[in-house]
Amino acid sequence: MKSILCYGDSNTWGHEPTLQRRLSRYERWPGVLQQTLGPDYYVIEEGLGGRTTVFEDDLLPYRNGRTYLYPCLETHKPLDLVIIMLGTNDLKARFSASALDIARGAGALVQIVQHSMAGIDGGAPRVLLVCPPPFASLEGKPQAESFAGAEEKSRRLAGHYRQIAAELGCDFLDAGEVIVSSAVDGFHLDASEHLKLGRKIAEIVREILG
Repeated sequence: MKSILCYGDSNTWGHEPTLQRRLSRYERWPGVLQQTLGPDYYVIEEGLGGRTTVFEDDLLPYRNGRTYLYPCLETHKPLDLVIIMLGTNDLKARFSASALDIARGAGALVQIVQHSMAGIDGGAPRVLLVCPPPFASLEGKPQAESFAGAEEKSRRLAGHYRQIAAELGCDFLDAGEVIVSSAVDGFHLDASEHLKLGRKIAEIVREILG
């Protein structure tokens, strides 16, 4: 059985924007991934609302993705693959992070996995870096001020993520080529998009792990 860790934020946790609830296990993209891959794979969900790549958030403590990644890898090893989809929360105005800085933060997480001994026989797991989809319109939305400037910046993430993945030699998916952010709040995923994302990632996982 091959083990896959899905490391992300509320879009991995499964926040549903319309009813403000958590999607059920097999509505969330990691659950879709599990069902699509079948019993020869074990998919581990590690989604946390508000999680960043490497930024400390004084308003939402314990959300630094770098800090938790180390014990997370130790908890779940041995792992065949780690899927990282983070960067949406880095777009909050209070971090003042450029699109390039956010991609570098994601790259720092990739390197942690690549330099770990959390894989099979003490090696490193493979990594699939997923760039979050661009924001939908935030006009009139409650989070518009918190994410001021995020719409335009989010459209520049994929190019930087792709370059970081190439430099680090990890696999890459631009989620914006597969799904769109919800029109309800501008950045979470509707259930239909979880389904599409989970199925697409399953295709890539089969290519990576065979």
